[in-house]
Amino acid sequence: MKKLTKRLKTVQTLFDVTKSYNLKDAISILKRAPKLKFDETVEISAKLTVDPKQSQSASIRGTVTLPNGTGKKVRVVVFCKGEEERRAKDAGADFVGGDDLIAKVQGGWSDFDVAIATPEMMRDMAKLGKILGPRGLMPNPKSGTVTMDTARAVKETKAGKIEFKMDKQAGIHAPLGKMSFTEDALYANALSLIDAVLNAGPQGGLRGQHIKSLYISTTMGPGLKLDLAEFRK
Repeated sequence: MKKLTKRLKTVQTLFDVTKSYNLKDAISILKRAPKLKFDETVEISAKLTVDPKQSQSASIRGTVTLPNGTGKKVRVVVFCKGEEERRAKDAGADFVGGDDLIAKVQGGWSDFDVAIATPEMMRDMAKLGKILGPRGLMPNPKSGTVTMDTARAVKETKAGKIEFKMDKQAGIHAPLGKMSFTEDALYANALSLIDAVLNAGPQGGLRGQHIKSLYISTTMGPGLKLDLAEFRK
């Protein structure tokens, strides 16, 4: 059996694994945990009731702009041509280009976090599917990363817009900020993210009925179960 560290022993005294917590209390508990040498990411994880093998479940995805950002510097690449290149650069894109940028990615370059493309570029972008697809970086209209308004997409991404999507295990995992954030900032971000996940489910019936359980956790810390009743109101 793996021996618990002194830090983990301390963490275990802060909460009851059999309980469900309201969001504010859960964040307060996470903030009281012993600090690490790096700024941990705070994450929301949801277990869904839907079957990921059913095609109708593929819609459990969405985007949300976190009011206090993610706390991470996001490197944005925009695949476009002509006048749109200038607009993307002016909006703050880190890398902008067309065929030259596609060739660079084919050559192994991947120094970016989010990829945005104009519709006209998507035919040429198809050759990057096997490279960007597995990493979740392929531009997609549903996430707003295939657009003619690249400037807006860049600004939203830099401001804290993130995408969440159900995985093959019927789960959703998304970052909501850093441990260095204030409790109020984490609460506002978490509330926005949870609300978006609840609203991303099938229409009709109880709001958030597609969610079986919901947890908030840190990179190296505990996962606290949240009381779903708080968000289904």
